[in-house]
Amino acid sequence: MFKAVEKDIIFNANKSFTEILDKDYDYFCERISRLNINPESLKEKISNFNVALPSWGVGTGGTRFARFPGIGEPQNIFEKIEDCAVINDLVGITSSVSPHFPWDDVDDYPALRQFTESYGINFDIVNSNTFQDPAGSKGSFKYGSLTHIDQSVREQAIKMNIDCIEKGITLGSKGLTVWIADGGNFPGQQNFSKSLERYVSSMQSIYTKLPEDWMILLEHKPYEPAFYSTIINDWGTSYICAKELGEKAMCLVDLGHHLPNTNIEMIVSRLIGLKKLGGFHFNDSKFGDDDLDSGSINPFELFLIFNELTNANKLGKLNNIAYMIDQSHNVTDPIESLILSSNEIINAYAKSLLVDYQSLRDAQNCNDVIKSSQILKEAYNIDVNPLCQMIRMEKKHAIDPISVYRSLHYKENKSKIRKNDSGSSSGIV
Repeated sequence: MFKAVEKDIIFNANKSFTEILDKDYDYFCERISRLNINPESLKEKISNFNVALPSWGVGTGGTRFARFPGIGEPQNIFEKIEDCAVINDLVGITSSVSPHFPWDDVDDYPALRQFTESYGINFDIVNSNTFQDPAGSKGSFKYGSLTHIDQSVREQAIKMNIDCIEKGITLGSKGLTVWIADGGNFPGQQNFSKSLERYVSSMQSIYTKLPEDWMILLEHKPYEPAFYSTIINDWGTSYICAKELGEKAMCLVDLGHHLPNTNIEMIVSRLIGLKKLGGFHFNDSKFGDDDLDSGSINPFELFLIFNELTNANKLGKLNNIAYMIDQSHNVTDPIESLILSSNEIINAYAKSLLVDYQSLRDAQNCNDVIKSSQILKEAYNIDVNPLCQMIRMEKKHAIDPISVYRSLHYKENKSKIRKNDSGSSSGIV
């Protein structure tokens, strides 16, 4: 709907890039003609791709040491939607927002939905927060939430998740993601088996409240904030719990929630085969759950993940997947980081569409290691920017989203309206 960014601004900015883009796109089409690929079929598939923006991602993140907010920071969910609408007007593939409760609580949820839809945005999967104590809570989540020893604390966490479902229904969402910080920092602190039993029992109570057309996504993480043990510590535990809960329970893969050098694309393949892959949180990492911009550290890994997804989709083995970006922008303008991340994600997807999967299977069946690797590398090394830029231009979005965004002086203008707290504060937000 281009309510956040005037269409004429984008149109005029695109003029200066059109001639170069035409040449680059012609070369791209000539290049993929050698692979017998029709660019129009690529356009159709890429145009249908959407990745949700995290409501919390448009604010400056932080570490356990400090947070340094930038100018024009959104102060509530309505202002977060405004920022997300700017991103979508520029890139065109981020038309949904994933909210987080109670961070995004409002008094009038129908009004929030109406406001959001006026920007051409809808709500994606909702997220619950039981890793912080809510205001006015009777029990603390310090020693756990859904797995707490105290049943009253567990019931409080269960109720918060059910409340998220009810809010999500009003907002038009179709799913709930549950990540818990529950775990232990010392040997002997918890009984491993009983804590997992309490988790499954609590999740069963939440599961029964899901609407028929909803799914619940289970998110695993090996460590942090608990460093000795976590409850849902790996994809196998996540799968077992999802299977125990039922058909509407699926596993979510956060790219940062793995130990260093983990083969994430193999995990993706395994979960597809088990029919339990439900969603992604895209980001990148160097050491742990760094929440760095997608594709900023290991773009080849991102491509290999999409390679598994695209191959499975061609074979009819892929479920409906919820794609979302989940990053913490500590030193950059969050809007710029989300623009670049969405571009890296769509590029990785586009490259996966260039893989000759029949030739790949033939090479694999002949144990031709070099040929198999070459087929993937050939697709990965093709520059798909002209294709993605052409799609954006044809849909009236920005050929160069960053340059258009910077020309808006958006944050500078918003800083005159949005008044941020001065100084820095501790903790991740």
